[in-house]
Amino acid sequence: MKKLDTLRKHLKPGKVYRRADLYQWSTAVDRHLAELVEDGSVKKLASGLYYVPKKTVFGAVPPDESELVRSFLKDDDFLLTTPNAYNSLGVGTTQLYNKRIVYNHKRHGVFDLGGKEFYFHAKHRFPKKLSQEFLLVDLVNNLDELAEDKDEVLKKVLSKAKLIDRKNMQNSLVRYGNAKTKTLLSPVLK
Repeated sequence: MKKLDTLRKHLKPGKVYRRADLYQWSTAVDRHLAELVEDGSVKKLASGLYYVPKKTVFGAVPPDESELVRSFLKDDDFLLTTPNAYNSLGVGTTQLYNKRIVYNHKRHGVFDLGGKEFYFHAKHRFPKKLSQEFLLVDLVNNLDELAEDKDEVLKKVLSKAKLIDRKNMQNSLVRYGNAKTKTLLSPVLK
């Protein structure tokens, strides 16, 4: 019990841990984790990924998505977004999606982390944070996956691209656009 208490003392509420992170505080990590999961001190999110719930008056708070992805990838180099971000562009997208997209350099596929599905896309390049130019390019890259009227959205994207800073838009197109997106947007930016 003493070793378990030592481990428990080092676990911070609201933090996500990998199983390997806990070896520094325990010699029987698997047994201690099983006991902590059983008593509710720790929640298992995925294989080798654990969360220490942060308690509020309303109950346990789910883990921060960025913290969750950071621990899963063992890396800070990723961009977490959602198709809902396209709605801020004013190009006719209004659907609400329950989809989280993670652009990164390591993983590709759909992973269930803590009861939420994350769509990981391994990309060579992506920005550190979202910009209007990147979102327009990304929207056209993913136009076939959207539920909206594609022709109507594309018309509005083409007119919106004319209004945005041309140099930044061209840079985003060159860096992040696929071949189809470059073909569609290049004539508008000349």
